[in-house]
Amino acid sequence: MQHNRHIGVIFGGRSGEHEVSLASARSILAALDPQKYTVTQIGITKDGVWLGSSGKENVLDAFLKGDTSALVPVTLLPDPTHPNIYTVKHRSNTDSAQGEDVVRYLSSLDVVFPVLHGTYGEDGTLQGLLELNSIAYVGAGVVGSAVGMDKGIFKDVMRAHNLPVLDWTVVTRSVIEQDLERAIQQALAVAPFPLFVKPANLGSSVGISKCSSRVDLVEGLMDAARYDRRVIIERGIQAREIEISVLGNEDAIVSEPGEIIPSREFYSYEAKYIDNRSELIIPASLSVETVRKIKELAILAYRIIDCAGMARVDFFLDKKDGNLFISELNTIPGFTQISMYPKLWEASGIPYSQLVDRLIELALQRKAERDHTIYKRMDN
Repeated sequence: MQHNRHIGVIFGGRSGEHEVSLASARSILAALDPQKYTVTQIGITKDGVWLGSSGKENVLDAFLKGDTSALVPVTLLPDPTHPNIYTVKHRSNTDSAQGEDVVRYLSSLDVVFPVLHGTYGEDGTLQGLLELNSIAYVGAGVVGSAVGMDKGIFKDVMRAHNLPVLDWTVVTRSVIEQDLERAIQQALAVAPFPLFVKPANLGSSVGISKCSSRVDLVEGLMDAARYDRRVIIERGIQAREIEISVLGNEDAIVSEPGEIIPSREFYSYEAKYIDNRSELIIPASLSVETVRKIKELAILAYRIIDCAGMARVDFFLDKKDGNLFISELNTIPGFTQISMYPKLWEASGIPYSQLVDRLIELALQRKAERDHTIYKRMDN
């Protein structure tokens, strides 16, 4: 009889999307069938400490309550021959003040489901660690994650392939802090107001500002620079916000598109998570030709950055002339029961629990494909 697959669900993290990650993790954990999976919960604090349970403690509940004192430090070791999670316990030495750390086996891991939105989770860093451990994981690899995460580099890659994106520029935190006027002039060269300013490497609308004046621009640049060393300034348009979900590896499929009707002037963090008044319209009311183009562009963007597993691709549809622009590609989109990614699939015929199962299977398929690679020189 085949044993249950051991799934490690990692959540929390060191980004501004920590709380969003906890909400996504709650939904995913509830959907994992205990008849199929043995689950190990791994929470990462805002300081970057990995914590797990050595007994019956529920890690997610501890994070949600804000009391992780009963949890124990855990770690992965970069050893592909032992793809396990270990506890780390500090054992004091009665003869000295130093003591020692003792590493003990906690669980094997067949697949890791990263539910870490933003930096240190969605940007390729965690994916690199999992590659070193030779552990299957849900979602894009190192390259796809890194390119999808950095909005500026993503736009560079899209434009190199002649895919439509809004005009933009990127300024660094050091320029904003040391030569603010230079940063302002660089931003004003993009387009007339309004401009949108956002951290290049963050999601969930954290740190995004709509700027309609020079004063707004200064405030937006300073705010975005708090969250990232790279800040993107983008031409603002009056647009409908359209999103579509992608599922699969090399043979990816797309859902029907949906539309966001934000409760505020744009789809800010507050509009997404605080006031609960934004609307999700599924399917979006679009022409057959526009839907065809959105699906085509989403698959192209997904393949170009070598994405895998899942992504949500966001578009702007200009209300004035109907032009379509790719906004961004999220490799670990929001995953609560009411998030757009799973809701689009539910409307397209794949319910939440089946979606989670399929993502785990895709992770195993991707690893099997990687395992075909030869890393040694083959002598004749």
